[in-house]
Amino acid sequence: MQVEIVITLRESILDPKGKASHHALENLGFKDIAGVRIGKFVQLDVDTDDPEKAREIAGQACEKLLANTVMENYEIRLPDNA
Repeated sequence: MQVEIVITLRESILDPKGKASHHALENLGFKDIAGVRIGKFVQLDVDTDDPEKAREIAGQACEKLLANTVMENYEIRLPDNA
């Protein structure tokens, strides 16, 4: 089962890449973009057909390696048909 994980900095953490991208977008004329936060996208192929087991495994992977939970939040997404 494919699992998608979106990892973003917590709101309280300064995001210099996001600030730089926002500034660059403003310079390109994108005046309606109020802010930019840069994160990471991770796609896992988990060897199970059980959505809850896949979510549990992905959560453990985030807690142990993929996300720095002191500074980052993560969201686990399963396919719509899971």
